[in-house]
Amino acid sequence: MPRGDHGAISAFLDAQAAEAGAARNTLLAYGRDLRDLSDWLARRGAALSDLTRAVIEDYLAHCDAQGLARATRARRLSSIRQFSRFALDEGWRADDPALRIAGPGRALRLPRTLGRDEVEAMLAAAPRVGRGPADRARNLCMIELLYATGMRASELVALPVGACRGDPQMLLIRGKGDKDRMVPLTPPARRALHAWLSHRDAPPEDSPLARLIAGKGARWLFPATGAAGHLPRQTLGRLLNEIAVAAGLDPRRVTPHVIRHAFATHLLDGGADLRSIQTLLGHADLGTTEIYTHVLDQRMRDLVLNHHPLARPTPESARRGRNDR
Repeated sequence: MPRGDHGAISAFLDAQAAEAGAARNTLLAYGRDLRDLSDWLARRGAALSDLTRAVIEDYLAHCDAQGLARATRARRLSSIRQFSRFALDEGWRADDPALRIAGPGRALRLPRTLGRDEVEAMLAAAPRVGRGPADRARNLCMIELLYATGMRASELVALPVGACRGDPQMLLIRGKGDKDRMVPLTPPARRALHAWLSHRDAPPEDSPLARLIAGKGARWLFPATGAAGHLPRQTLGRLLNEIAVAAGLDPRRVTPHVIRHAFATHLLDGGADLRSIQTLLGHADLGTTEIYTHVLDQRMRDLVLNHHPLARPTPESARRGRNDR
C-alpha cells in the first residue's frame, strides 16, 4: 500500500469524499475506525497490508473484549469492509479479506417519537416561550419547520434565509453529503415562517437581532453569535426542552431528532408510502426508513393488548387461571 497505513487511509478518505460524496461525520468515523485498527496492528508488528480474514476476526474479538457496544463493532467492521474493497479496486491487493465476515449485527432500537397530541401541545406552547415577540416567533417557526419537513437539526439551523423568502411552498434542503432535496411546507409552517421573517428582517435599530443580521448572521434564517453565524444545534435542543416543559412534557423525551421521527411516523400512520418518506427524510437507503414500520407494528400490538376485551383478563378468567395451576 502506498506511503504506509496513514497514507493508505488518507487516500481512502479522499476517494470517499470525492467519489462517494461521504458526509464529514462519515469520514471522521471511517478515519477513527481505521486508525484504531492500524494502531492495533502496529502493536502486533503488522500493517493494513497484512490484513487477512483471521486477522480481522481477531481484531473484532479484541473490540468485543474491550466491551464495545454491538453497534460500534458493527460500524468498525463496516469501515474495514469499505477500506478492503477500496484496496482491491485500487489494485493494492488481490483479494478482499473482509468479504465473508459475519458482523455482530445491530440491535433493533425503535426510534423514540411523540404522539400527535404531544406535538400539538408543543406547537401550542411555542408562542409562549421567549423573552419577546421576536423570540417567540422564532421558536414557533423552528418547531413548525421541524415537524412540517422532518429536517435534521443541522439542516434546520443552516437554512439560508434566501431560500425562505417569497412565501415558498417548497424548501430546498442541503442534506448529508451535500445532497439537495425538496420538501413541501404546510400552511401553518408557511405562516410561522412569514411571521418570523417579519421580525428578523425589520428588527429595532441597534437591537441584538439588528446587529446579528448586519454581520455574519445576514445569510442565515436563524442568525446567532458565534463563528458559524447561525443558531447552534445545542441551542436548538435547549429551546425545544424549554418548549417541552411549557407543554407539560418531559424535556428528556424531546430532541430535534425525536420530532423528525414523529414527522415520519405520523406520515406513515396517515397512509404515506415508504418511498415518499425516504425522499422527504433524505435517506440514501430505504432500509433506514423501514424502521418506522416497526414503530407502527409495536403501536398496533400495544393497542390490541391494552384495549381488546379478550386481551385483558376478567376477574372470572383470572380466578379460573389460578384454579388451573
